[in-house]
Amino acid sequence: MKKYLVIYKAEIISNLSYITDILASFIGYFLIIYIFLNLWQYIYSDPSEIINGYSMNQMLWYLIITEIIWSIVGGSKLCKRISADVKGGNIAYNINKPYGYIEYILSSHLGLCTIRIVIFFVLGILTGLLFMGSFPDLGIVGLLFVLLSIILAVIISNLFIISIGLIAFFIEDANPLYWVYSKFILVLGTIFPIEFFPIWARGIMTYSPIYAICYGPARLFTSFTYDQLCKVILAQIVYVLVAYTLCKLIYKKGVKSINVNGG
Repeated sequence: MKKYLVIYKAEIISNLSYITDILASFIGYFLIIYIFLNLWQYIYSDPSEIINGYSMNQMLWYLIITEIIWSIVGGSKLCKRISADVKGGNIAYNINKPYGYIEYILSSHLGLCTIRIVIFFVLGILTGLLFMGSFPDLGIVGLLFVLLSIILAVIISNLFIISIGLIAFFIEDANPLYWVYSKFILVLGTIFPIEFFPIWARGIMTYSPIYAICYGPARLFTSFTYDQLCKVILAQIVYVLVAYTLCKLIYKKGVKSINVNGG
């Protein structure tokens, strides 16, 4: 565990020199929130109107949190890195190293994610206050639990993206699979809450990764309750285990194929 902590710290230090680039990427985030602010102002003719259990302010805060999570992960970069390691043969050199490849790549990428969490969480909250002038009633303790939930969501998302990248063991390029995954999460999880989908789809989505990655943390932020907190954290712990196990299975099978083929 200590060696992965060293990798994590080293990655944080390494990426401190790229803070300007991260800040620049926030411009895109700001524009997305501004566009949807105008969209929801058009849909909500009365700001106090409730649609599917959400006021206009709650809808904007929901989007702010889900976009923060999406911006923190940087999934495209992670998937390309893993695919390049597999296709270029670099991953073969890590097989006999005194650390696991999955744990190494996760620790390394989480170093970058940590810097993004600080920047996007703070600036995202300030953006919400700028546009709406009010903050959800969740208190300091509630805010800390939401931050914990966001961190778990980022870990889950990273593990799923790692598993997608490792599929490069078996196909020429895993990046198109990531594209499909990213659009699935973006459309079904980031923009709209589960309550905005047909009743038959809500049950399915509640047990899908969307609940643990997007909906759970954002719902906690907009309508915090300890009952909801327990449900979200439990679902996230389950999905951390599921996603990690999936990564290990794909990696094990991929390494076996390398050994069989003499790679």
